[in-house]
Amino acid sequence: MPDRSIKLGCQTFTWEMLGEGFRGGPDDLLRAVAGAGYAGIEITDKMIGFYAGKPDEFARALDDLGLALVAFAIGSPSGFTELNEVESDLEAARRWLDFTARFPGAVLSMGSATIMSDGPREEKFRVAAEIYNRAAELGHGAGVEVAVHPSSHHNTLLFDRADYDTIFSLLDPERVGWVPDTGHILRGHDDLLDTLRAHRDRIRYVHLKDVDGAGEWAMLGKGVCDTPAVIEAVRGAPRFSGWLVLEEESEEAGAAPEAAVAANRETMRRYGA
Repeated sequence: MPDRSIKLGCQTFTWEMLGEGFRGGPDDLLRAVAGAGYAGIEITDKMIGFYAGKPDEFARALDDLGLALVAFAIGSPSGFTELNEVESDLEAARRWLDFTARFPGAVLSMGSATIMSDGPREEKFRVAAEIYNRAAELGHGAGVEVAVHPSSHHNTLLFDRADYDTIFSLLDPERVGWVPDTGHILRGHDDLLDTLRAHRDRIRYVHLKDVDGAGEWAMLGKGVCDTPAVIEAVRGAPRFSGWLVLEEESEEAGAAPEAAVAANRETMRRYGA
């Protein structure tokens, strides 16, 4: 029997990573995600396209395809760690919070703090925490939850378990949520389930993806991620919405993104979701 407590969404970075190789628009993404059988979508500020500033039109497009907006994901050229960019980063967060507020239950996901210039790591953590905390205050006023999405990409400040523990010690535990990403956690350290349990009270939704033993991206179910164990670890977390957002960055996805996200949806059916 399908697990009705779990809802499946799809992240649009699968197409974003193609760069200029992707020549479509946001409607193409919506049709691909809905056609693959997902219930929701997480779209990024890079892929929203002509719907930026038009939340009502985007809502109608989602409704037409039976999709929910799980989250809206943003990044910044500052990596959220540059002191002289704090106010501009917060102004961008404010704009996207206004957009996201049109979609009840949708989360504003803020990308991983990233080292963009020289300086003490302690200062980078402090600046990132200020941005995340202040953005969450803005989100509270707008009725939108804000969550942090750490990554394992180049120069991330949030790579291993110690980094996770450090940033969370600086963040408001009530206002700032967490989007754990199974692939990024596995690339940074091997204690995936322990990390999920340690910070489970912060989880708002989960990015689900896989890596092989060498830390290279793999199609879901083809790597070392124990998906059923992940679901058990997050199920019942006090603020977990039930959304698992599948994100695919493997070579297969680069060659055929629509086929890759559809294959992942079929994989989840084998797991009962």
